[in-house]
Amino acid sequence: MKRQLQVSGHVAEESSDVTPPPKEAGSLRLLKGQSEKTLLRTRNRQPMEPPMEPSGGEQEPGAVRLLDLPWEDVLLPHVLSLVPLRQLLRLQRVSRAFRALVQLHLAGLRRFDAAQVGPQIPRAALAWLLRDAEGLQELALAPCHEWLSDEDLVPVLARNPQLRSVALAGCGQLSRRALGALAEGCPRLQRLSLAHCDWVDGLALRGLADRCPALEELDLTACRQLKDEAIVYLAQRRGAGLRSLSLAVNANVGDTAVQELARNCPELEHLDLTGCLRVGSDGVRTLAEYCPALRSLRVRHCHHVAEPSLSRLRKRGVDIDVEPPLHQALVLLQDMAGFAPFVNLQV
Repeated sequence: MKRQLQVSGHVAEESSDVTPPPKEAGSLRLLKGQSEKTLLRTRNRQPMEPPMEPSGGEQEPGAVRLLDLPWEDVLLPHVLSLVPLRQLLRLQRVSRAFRALVQLHLAGLRRFDAAQVGPQIPRAALAWLLRDAEGLQELALAPCHEWLSDEDLVPVLARNPQLRSVALAGCGQLSRRALGALAEGCPRLQRLSLAHCDWVDGLALRGLADRCPALEELDLTACRQLKDEAIVYLAQRRGAGLRSLSLAVNANVGDTAVQELARNCPELEHLDLTGCLRVGSDGVRTLAEYCPALRSLRVRHCHHVAEPSLSRLRKRGVDIDVEPPLHQALVLLQDMAGFAPFVNLQV
């Protein structure tokens, strides 16, 4: 009796060229003309799960296979869009028809996050997944950080000029060439993560500032080649649109860069200066004066930032990751004595 379509690991291992059985009723008529040896082989290949049949044991008249449904109107928007990328890689091995369906879905992707495939994705798998994609708006390739090179990335950027968000955190094998291709080929770029990319220098950042007028969020955490001059140029060129910026873990960034950011970034909402050892109270006071939209400030391990420079921001409700000294003293006293003294914190 003809089974309805089943997609399982067992079926995926079978050849995609297997001819479907004829539609005659009854198991003997389905296998009519086969030898007893072929019949035995066929029975042994059947999966462990019982065939899916409608209630009553009879095949439902006019039953439709999954692939018979309209691809562009039903399968792509309502079925494959809900399937994780990792499962799509398995699905495309079921048959040639499923492979074509998956490729059509991948060609229309708007968002691609390599983390959905797994913690480590092979170069060949990434190339296959993105070879037909020409409409991407978001691209995240952090799991490819160990091997991703300019040769892997630049062709993808060239085919997707409408990219708005790109995450390349930790991709240390890239170079200034990749960033140049991104800046030149993706003028709509709004969000970019280059955290822990040691190859990012002042010249690369200048090219980005010159060619990305829509840039709003930029993560430069641990880009240790960047100095005050590069950040000043970024602020002067793109400061009006910047809303979020991370300069964390960069000992070369100081008050000069922070003050220039404050004067040129009126819409700045989030600033991360964690571990910027050269940043002091002067930079923070300038932020309080010129950045009315600031909502969060990270200054942990900035040992030259004193509490008086932060108090003005605290009064405005800005989220600061460093507790005021009085609060720290009370917590320490509570830990030591086992109780909290009655102190008016508003005095």
